[in-house]
Amino acid sequence: MFNSLYGTITAKLPQTIYLETDGIEWDIAVPDTTLDTLPPVGERARVYTWLYHREDAVKLFGFATAADRLLFLDLLKVDGVGAKGALKIMSGIAPRQLVEALDSEDLSQLERLPGVGKKTAQKMMLTLKGKLALSADSGRGSVQRSPSAAKWQDVITALADMGYDKKVCEETIDRLEPILAAELDGKNKATQEELMFRRAIVELA
Repeated sequence: MFNSLYGTITAKLPQTIYLETDGIEWDIAVPDTTLDTLPPVGERARVYTWLYHREDAVKLFGFATAADRLLFLDLLKVDGVGAKGALKIMSGIAPRQLVEALDSEDLSQLERLPGVGKKTAQKMMLTLKGKLALSADSGRGSVQRSPSAAKWQDVITALADMGYDKKVCEETIDRLEPILAAELDGKNKATQEELMFRRAIVELA
């Protein structure tokens, strides 16, 4: 699966851009914050992508940074927030402001976001509070995880799906990575993830 597309921006529309790459023009759904960040029409840009694929629909979503894409994927974990809802939320608030609202438990600010009522705001707080970190060197306020959390995201997701707290899983992976460095060295990604998953299960039990 492709990680990003690099090409010429041919149009900017509300929550949409067209990006041409080698004769193919892509229709990409983007949050308004991405529209504001990407260069103007006619210039070249890299867009980090995520493909929504269901039996009845296929849609490509795009983001100005990989960190913004991670934020979008985290929003999808909130019960009741789908891809379109996550896009509206990101269009209504900058990443830094979202993190600050979560950390300060500012439900009123979350409730003012497009498509977010009281119940959804509470679910966002429960799912995401304390689990997003701001990039210190990003003036735009992008959101990022620790390198370990990003690298082992599939393992963390699998553990969380088993009922373990996501934050505890991330902390466990961070602690195990240096311990298992020699054992993981030279192995392919699938084998590394299997080893990390098995060891994490033992630590979390």
